[in-house]
Order: sequence, then structure tokens, then C-alpha cells
Amino acid sequence: MATVVLAGGGTAGHVEPALAVARQWQATHPDDRLIFLGTSSGLENTLVPAAQFELHLIPRVRISRKPSASWLNIPFDLLSSVRESKKVIADADVVIGFGGYVSAPAYIAAQISGVPIVIHEANAKPGWANRLGAAFSEHLAVAHPVDSGKFESALLAGLPLRSDVAQAFNASQSDWVTARRAAKIRLGFAADAPLIFIMGGSQGSVAINKVIQSSVDMFNQQGLSVLHSVGKLNVLPPASGGYKPVVYVDAMADAYLAADLIIGRSGAVTCSEFRALGRYALFVPLPIGNGEQFVNAASLVAENRAEVIHQKEFTADFLKAHIAGLLAKSTLAPISGNDADLHAAEKIVALTEFAMNS
Repeated sequence: MATVVLAGGGTAGHVEPALAVARQWQATHPDDRLIFLGTSSGLENTLVPAAQFELHLIPRVRISRKPSASWLNIPFDLLSSVRESKKVIADADVVIGFGGYVSAPAYIAAQISGVPIVIHEANAKPGWANRLGAAFSEHLAVAHPVDSGKFESALLAGLPLRSDVAQAFNASQSDWVTARRAAKIRLGFAADAPLIFIMGGSQGSVAINKVIQSSVDMFNQQGLSVLHSVGKLNVLPPASGGYKPVVYVDAMADAYLAADLIIGRSGAVTCSEFRALGRYALFVPLPIGNGEQFVNAASLVAENRAEVIHQKEFTADFLKAHIAGLLAKSTLAPISGNDADLHAAEKIVALTEFAMNS
């Protein structure tokens, strides 16, 4: 029986691919032990136990985006995290990292312990933790081609899909038109009215929400259906006409399928799930970070399935002027989804098996 440690806490962009790989590993190696590393503040505290996997918490290494006095604590925080990670990793057979704050101490602990490391990078621009880990491993996988650095020669595996998204893709292949209409009805919308799905991430984007709430009258005047996921940290506005705000969408696969147009951030997981099930998207990348959200959407833009706008340009006036054109482009986009990421988890499992045996 092998022990596999998965490091990818913090955001859904790190946790969901890790869960998909864990499920695939469990399916092919049912007797093995799977342990997730996380911190007390990440989404893994909800998602990992819900998936019935073991979770071990380590101290978070906090690194502010701008220079501050808190940087003086980084070496001490990192040592503490590595120490806690080593307690779990020392007896492991392999570590699979997916980036984020949890991964850096896991990579260092694995290197010290002589445990093989496999790294999956979801974003088109690798993050700092995975760049660090790549110094310790040749077993690298990416969701998108990377044009420089060590990840340039990594396995192009795609991004592991959540089980509901993969199942929806498989169920829709025989008749995408019927599948999209049925998804609208399941969500409570008219099958023939254009549907716009607004998503700002699990916490909700305040900037996107403000623009959408200022555009409700316009949506209703044009007879559009709107499903607006406002996020758990935001106040739920009143429903009106075809405008339906919700705190969180549980049936995400249906939302991707049903929407004629999706408006949201272009995180790695969102782009991957949209690629599998979506029709057309207007992406408003998060204006902080290293610009990875712009790059994540590039292939979808090249396929004429999406366009990108800077957050400062995304206004109620922009929507009023362009909503008809965006919906028209949706009708020209392929009716079917894309299976590029359908077997990503299997590829990462195979790479991990190779790393363990090499």
C-alpha cells in the first residue's frame, strides 16, 4: 500500500484539480492512502472532508504581494511549515503538488526526505511555488503550453475536471442542442430565451457584481434570462423579471451547459470547465497577480469562443452597447464542448506512477 500526499490548498483552482486526481488515483489504487496538505484558511477545509479524503493542516506561509515588514517573517513561517509538512511526507511514496502556498513547503520537505515530486501547473504562467518545486523534479505536467523555463518541456496533460463536469460532457455528446435546452429548464429558465450566467468566483467579485446590478433593467428590457452567482461574501440583491441572483450555484455543470453567454473571471479552473461545456464567454481577468488570467483565456479567444476585457473597461455602458453582439457571437460558436481536459487526471496519475517507479 502506497501513501500519496497531495499539496494544493487555498483556492478552488488548486483544490479542485487535486481532488480530481485523488479520485482517479483512488479508482485505480483503492488500497492506497491519500493525504491532503492544507492550511486553516483555505477552501480545502470544506472541499477535502466533503470528498472524504484525509486532510492534514500546516501553518500558512503568508507573502504579501507588495513589500512589507511581514516579509521578515517569511523564513520563520516557511521553516515551521516545512517542519509540519515533513511529519507527513517523510513516510510518503510520492508528493503531487498543484501550486499555492501549501505546495512550497511540501516540495522542500519532499526534497529533504528524498520523496519523488510530481507537479501540475494549471495556469499558463507558472506560479512561484511550482517554479520552486520544478528545481527539485523532472516530473512536470501543465494544463497549457508554457513557452519558457523548465515547464516548457512538461507533459501537456490538461486540467483535471470535476466529476460533475466530466459526467455532463459525456452525457451531452450525443446531442448538445438538447442537452443545453434541458439544462436551462432544470435551472428554471425558459428553454428558448437567451441565458447569461454571471460568475465571479466562489467568494464573488464585487466589481463584476456592481456592473451586473446596474444592468438589471437593461437585461429585463431585452427579455434576457440572467443567472447571477453573487458569491458567499456578498449581499443577495432582489430578483426581478428574468434576473435570478443566487449566493452560489450548486449545479455548475448545468449552468455551463445552459448559458448562451458566461461573464466572469478567467481562472484556470473556470477556463477548463468552460472549455468542456460552455458556448461563449466574456472574461474579465482579475487585475492583480502576474497576469495569468489573461493568458489562461488566450486559447479560448483564439478558438472564437471567448473575448477578454480589462476590469476598468467593464461597465454598465459597455454591457448595454455590446450585449447583443456578444449573444450573436455565441450563436456562431460551436454547439459542442471540448474534450481537451477530459483525461487530464488519468495522465497525471500515469506520470505519478512513473515517478514512483523511476
